Amino acid sequence: MRVTLVQADITTVRVDAVVNAANSSLLGGGGVDGAIHRRGGPAILEECRALRASRYGRGLPTGQAVATTAGNLPARWVVHTVGPVWSSREDRSGLLRDCYSNSLRVADDLGATSVAFPLISSGVYRWPIEDAVRQALAVLGTATPTTVTDIRLVLFGADVLATAERVRDAA
Repeated sequence: MRVTLVQADITTVRVDAVVNAANSSLLGGGGVDGAIHRRGGPAILEECRALRASRYGRGLPTGQAVATTAGNLPARWVVHTVGPVWSSREDRSGLLRDCYSNSLRVADDLGATSVAFPLISSGVYRWPIEDAVRQALAVLGTATPTTVTDIRLVLFGADVLATAERVRDAA
């Protein structure tokens, strides 16, 4: 399994599965979540509403993952996961790592060979970038072999990519 750091807009990356840093409602929002829903179109929202009406009436729990169609995205599936909000008082890093491992498991169950991950929780959920990269690479770099052979950590902006490369190279 290969993990590549990429600077890009995650809604334009051609992979089997795109991971969405969703909010628990699964109904769209800001940041990556809003971009994926806007670009993917109504088919994603329709399947998310069906998930809310069935298994996730109270929303998707933090750290868990579930898949829908990718709609108009250049992918087959969207794997939605809810990252934790950063807290300086409580260690929530296990939940953040769960987002990556559970999303990878869902992608594997789908038969995906390529997956694009955003840097989960590093936007409006305020997770510090350097630690968010460490948490992501700790899971993705040591994951048990799966059908997924190509993992891309998609970073928005040259500054975030430079930070991620520095963290990766220091490990």
